[in-house]
Amino acid sequence: MTVEDLFHPIIELPERVRSARYRRLVGLDDVKDRLRREAYLLADPRRLHAWAIEHHGGELPALELFRDRPPLFVFAGDVGSGKSALAESFGCEMADTLNLTVYLYRLKLSARGSGLVGEMTTLIGNAFAHILAEGRKAARSAKGPSSALVVVVDEADALAQSRAAEQMHHEDRAGVDALLAGVDSLAGEDVPVIVVMCTNRERALDPAVLRRAAGIFHFTRPGDEERRAVLVAALEGTGIDDRTLAELVALTGPRGEEPSFTYSDLTQRLVPSAIMAAFPDKPLSAEVLLHVAAGMSATPEFRAHVS
Repeated sequence: MTVEDLFHPIIELPERVRSARYRRLVGLDDVKDRLRREAYLLADPRRLHAWAIEHHGGELPALELFRDRPPLFVFAGDVGSGKSALAESFGCEMADTLNLTVYLYRLKLSARGSGLVGEMTTLIGNAFAHILAEGRKAARSAKGPSSALVVVVDEADALAQSRAAEQMHHEDRAGVDALLAGVDSLAGEDVPVIVVMCTNRERALDPAVLRRAAGIFHFTRPGDEERRAVLVAALEGTGIDDRTLAELVALTGPRGEEPSFTYSDLTQRLVPSAIMAAFPDKPLSAEVLLHVAAGMSATPEFRAHVS
């Protein structure tokens, strides 16, 4: 079994497209700040020891608690709220700040296997064995890690659904056990590996996954200020005035029973659609933007059904 069977093509960060994507994720400053502090410690545990020496004059027994924490983050929230985009791009800033090469691994959902007995367990076990081996290589330098790994598990509830679900197949239960064992295998190793599970259905995740998470990050739809910040960044150079921006913020907010626009609604649907409405004969104007926004509906909220 090859790496290609388990992961999408591995991407070396920083990378131009994902660096730009990270910068465009405005309105997530609090999430970014917390993620930055937590991720840097997982990528380079020496930073925590340096902090203890600087501020407390030496090592602290409490730091041993960090060794037992699996390097797992859970990104939970509605569709289009920036979970996957941030999971795949925060390594760019980490690479620049820590002077590391960060390798982005994205687990294939085909790791679920075809349903044969033991196949899912084997696939997930092999994936984490590869990650652990690569993490150990990266941690060997006496001067600290030369590289780090970010492992993204998108639609994580497809692999880590609660084992309490009555309709769950035995093979799926075994797969969750394998996933937990893989995460546990990284704890205490001091390897520069971060696993990020993204889900729209936090309540569907097995409780053991949530208990192991070093951090659970909740993503919501952007409020008025966040939508304005996204629009200002996306429309830079177009000459759109503040009054039009205020109208766009109102149009992309909740309408009756409809929710507000998601981040992706703004950046992947609204602004591109408005540009295409103006292209090629006229400039992007307030009239075009407001017309497109008024005729567009937000992505419906994701409704999880957990049995």
